[in-house]
Amino acid sequence: MLMVAGMILAVMLTTGRTVGAEQQVLGSIDSKGTRSIVIRAEADAGITSDVLDRIDRIEGIEWAGAFSSATDATNAAVTEGVRVPVRFAFSKDLGVLRLPESSPAVGEVSYASPEALVQLGLADGVGAIALTDGQVFGVGGAIETPDFLRSFEPLVLVPSSQYSGSETVNIIVIVARQPELVAPVADAVNSVLAPSDPSKVTVQTSEALAQLRGLIQGQLGSFSRGLVVALLALTGALVTVLLFGLVMLRRKDFGRRRALGATRTLIVTLLLVQTAILACFGIVAGTVTAALILAIPGDPLPGAGFTVALAVLTLVTALLAALVPALVASRREPIRELRVP
Repeated sequence: MLMVAGMILAVMLTTGRTVGAEQQVLGSIDSKGTRSIVIRAEADAGITSDVLDRIDRIEGIEWAGAFSSATDATNAAVTEGVRVPVRFAFSKDLGVLRLPESSPAVGEVSYASPEALVQLGLADGVGAIALTDGQVFGVGGAIETPDFLRSFEPLVLVPSSQYSGSETVNIIVIVARQPELVAPVADAVNSVLAPSDPSKVTVQTSEALAQLRGLIQGQLGSFSRGLVVALLALTGALVTVLLFGLVMLRRKDFGRRRALGATRTLIVTLLLVQTAILACFGIVAGTVTAALILAIPGDPLPGAGFTVALAVLTLVTALLAALVPALVASRREPIRELRVP
């Protein structure tokens, strides 16, 4: 039990700490939008909202949305107040934008981020905004700005999930399902834009961040796997040696059991069950101790998936290591072991 607990403790304090740091770093990189693709088009580039129908046929896309050019707006009750940019938003999945799925048609209501509401003087999310072109929209409430739209803050959107396809759009935001798909998805989307003037369209991707993410994950992952394999192999070898010694010390006991009718299968089962019980106690003790040691100084903890996988691998390693000594114990001859010199 102590050997298994020590192995769990060693892995958690080395590889576990590394995995926790890796998850923290990757989470920080992901928060900057490693999967986002932003396409900007000038007003006369000829791109309309029907491009979303063509983008929807491309594999590997988690979300896509189109936005009009920004128009300044103020609090309808304070015409000389702070101006905030407002954009019309078109998407078949408004839920990703933290907007209601049944959003009213364009021209009826707007939604704003907390930062925009404060600048508009509508911190409670109730009121109306007036655009510089004379249009007035009610404020439907506050929305939480997704990470891939942080650059648009202060964010005010007039959303629509039903659009004619003829609305002019100036910005298209696409989120790939995986960071590795950013480059191919960007190429595929670029091929279906069909602008009247391609020189007026620019594509910005997070491919560099995606490559950095893959590099960090690969380097840390290979180091962690190598260390875990080495510690598991060492633990397996030590468990085997320990059980061989136990079998030699208790060989007469195993001989008596065989003489009393115990089968070889029973002897193997007894040793494996004993090993499994002790290993489980060691896994629990090592995991709890390691979690406390990591938590006290505030070091990152590995996820539940890593912890469960480590526990299962440790248990399997202990059982495999105990299998050979158990087979040796089951083959002890009763006559030889019970013979009195």
